[in-house]
Amino acid sequence: MIGAELTGGDDSIATGRTAPRPGPATFPTDVRTSSATTEIAEWSAGYVRRHPGQSFITVGEQIKLGIETFRHLFTDLVRGRFPLEAFIRESVFMANTALLPTFFVAIPIGVTLAIQFSLLAGQVGATSLAGAASGLAVIRQGAPLVTALMMAAAVGSAICADLGSRTIREEIDAMRVMGVSPVRRLVVPRLAAAMVVGTALTGIVTFVGFLAGYLFNVYVQDGAPGSFVATFASFATVGDMVLTLVKALVFGMIVAIVACQKGLATSGGPAAVANSVNSTVVGSIMLLMLVNVLFTQMYVMVFPRASF
Repeated sequence: MIGAELTGGDDSIATGRTAPRPGPATFPTDVRTSSATTEIAEWSAGYVRRHPGQSFITVGEQIKLGIETFRHLFTDLVRGRFPLEAFIRESVFMANTALLPTFFVAIPIGVTLAIQFSLLAGQVGATSLAGAASGLAVIRQGAPLVTALMMAAAVGSAICADLGSRTIREEIDAMRVMGVSPVRRLVVPRLAAAMVVGTALTGIVTFVGFLAGYLFNVYVQDGAPGSFVATFASFATVGDMVLTLVKALVFGMIVAIVACQKGLATSGGPAAVANSVNSTVVGSIMLLMLVNVLFTQMYVMVFPRASF
């Protein structure tokens, strides 16, 4: 009986062998292909949602913040409630942060433009126009762009880091709970200070860049001082300086709005502040370049005779 049970039961036990283990499960090729396609589709949808879609949301929030900030700015100016002390403090901070870097960047920019336009003028046999070419390039493009880049890199990053740190420490939420508007208290003075300081720095860069180009042309390239100044005075107009100052105001406004929006929208820990600062600098520079192209093209279309 026992032997029969041993021989009639499990053959693997009777023969002393173990049953083979099942191999890995195999799936048809069409199942694996559909799974990969689903993953790619989900990743693509997530990418669109995280990047281009989020970009439109961010631009909308920046426009909304800009409108609200200018509304508070004009209202406070009319009612005499403008935070003058905070404005002066922010202006001094921005000037101390961006003045020296802007000054030292303006010198090589002026010299580089003088070299390039002098070579070009020599190739076409119009060396007397080197002053007009380099001077107009500094005024119309060099000065506002240098100031805008320095403002975005130095001032914009500092503003975003300050507001981002306040946000993750829940100071902004505490201000809203107490009935204090963060836009009126924190954004308005920074916006006004950025516009004023940006305009002042643009004037300094214009002077320093033109002077550097003049000295390099006269003492290094053996140019005629009178010809340099005379050709510049013949081609330059008041509209060039007006365009530069308008660009400076708009560029300062863009830097302040982008930096404040990124700082107030920060969520998370210290790493989120670093990410906000990085996106502030990148986003500000991209917007500044696009707006500069728009202003330049509009000026050429409106004042074709004064174009260069």
